[in-house]
Amino acid sequence: MRLVWAALIGGAVIGCGRASAGADSQTRKSTERARALLSAYGGGIAQLRLQMSGVSPLLMVPVAVNDIDVATPTGRAVVVLGFMTYFILFAVLMGGLYLAIDSTAGERERGSLEALLSLPVARGTLVGGKLLATCAFMCLSLAISLTAFIVVFHFVPLDRLGMSANLGPGTAIAFFAICLPFVPLGAALMTFVASFTRSYREAQTYLTTVLLVPTLPIAFATIYSLKTKSSLMLIPSLSQHLLMTSVLKDEPIAMWDVLASTASSLALAAMLIFLTARHWRRETMLG
Repeated sequence: MRLVWAALIGGAVIGCGRASAGADSQTRKSTERARALLSAYGGGIAQLRLQMSGVSPLLMVPVAVNDIDVATPTGRAVVVLGFMTYFILFAVLMGGLYLAIDSTAGERERGSLEALLSLPVARGTLVGGKLLATCAFMCLSLAISLTAFIVVFHFVPLDRLGMSANLGPGTAIAFFAICLPFVPLGAALMTFVASFTRSYREAQTYLTTVLLVPTLPIAFATIYSLKTKSSLMLIPSLSQHLLMTSVLKDEPIAMWDVLASTASSLALAAMLIFLTARHWRRETMLG
């Protein structure tokens, strides 16, 4: 009698779940969980009945399928630490955001840009000085972020979850070296966009949107589970993400991949620096 009531209740739960599963994802999860439990319960009852009849329950399972996790402890830790690369690159950009705005749109809004441009100094030299200052702040932000991540995750008990994080001073140095070519690219991009704005607020509005562009490839890499390939090393920010992920997994990194990532980031940075210096030579900068 209990089995009959259990079957009726299970059928009612599954029926209700099917009716609303298409409209509510949470209901779909509950329905699948109830179906799995009832299926396991039914299998257990069937095995007990076979045993009572003198038949081996193994006859019902001709092929046993077992789930075995072959991932390494460091590989499993990437599931938890996968967001780390995104925040590191975003912290690099945020480190120089307000300096890039203040040295361009901020000076224009305060009226000090005209006096600066009237000095007997080449416009390219002025742009280079502003970029170096922005890069210095971005490197400082990168160093602080890496130090904070290492200190914080030192107290996270990942070993209890069967994970092992490859986080230490060596990893921090490797991350810093991987992200270093991205620093001038981010500084040049922010300075270039801010040079076209007239006020601090306008520059802040534009750059807040522009900062999403370098982080979009990381989102695509997470959604489509992209693996490290030589062709992907030509895409800035994505190449840094893939290289840092390989370091977290404690996987070997090809020197060609590092060189391709560095060359593509620096080449794009050089192009943006050239366009920024060319824009600063125009008389519209005084308008």
